[in-house]
Amino acid sequence: MTEKPVLIMGSAPSVTACAAWPRSRFSAIIAINNAWQIRPDWTHHIAPDDFPHERAPKTLEPDQMRVMSSAYVPANNHFGGVLYAGGTMAFTAGYWALATLKPRAIIFAGCDMIYPQSGPTHFYGTGTADPLRNDISLRNLEAKSARLLLHAATRNCACMRFDAPQSRLLFPTVTSDSFAKPVRAPNAKRFAAAKTAEERLGYYVPSGRYWESGISFSPEKIDNIDALWLGALAG
Repeated sequence: MTEKPVLIMGSAPSVTACAAWPRSRFSAIIAINNAWQIRPDWTHHIAPDDFPHERAPKTLEPDQMRVMSSAYVPANNHFGGVLYAGGTMAFTAGYWALATLKPRAIIFAGCDMIYPQSGPTHFYGTGTADPLRNDISLRNLEAKSARLLLHAATRNCACMRFDAPQSRLLFPTVTSDSFAKPVRAPNAKRFAAAKTAEERLGYYVPSGRYWESGISFSPEKIDNIDALWLGALAG
């Protein structure tokens, strides 16, 4: 387990604040999609399979690597699958980091999933609000963040977010001055109840491509499980 936190960079305008954070403070820096442009010393680039090739990093340094679906889908499957985790890259990256890098803390910057009606939505201008698309796995972003936070806590890892005015992530906030936050153990009974509900429902697609599975997913049953995760976070 690495003592230094892992930094995960998304594409919200606020992500530029972390460009000046000393590299020495992190065990790894994960750039989602276009966020590799924020700083050159990222260690991992993670993106969906359909991410445009022309927008990906052109070259890799010896200490850099790309994380593809062949790596992040199995990692997410270890925690119940992409559908339950939430099929957007911030959550996907979080579970991959938790499974693979085993950090003491994960700090999310620029992953708040807030998209203003006017002005830039991303650090590079206006982009697609991927987490807001009509998707069975993204009906309740707050619940998905609670799920990740609680799974991380069972591994003695704290999920945190860089302080921003608004966020859909229910993580404790940190500033550039302090990344230390205690890990709060989840309510064991409620955590187990949420996991059991997922297993009984059986919405598990090993490929991660749940939209191609042919399964008729019930929004109401997904909502019920989301409510269980929010309840588990409440304690």
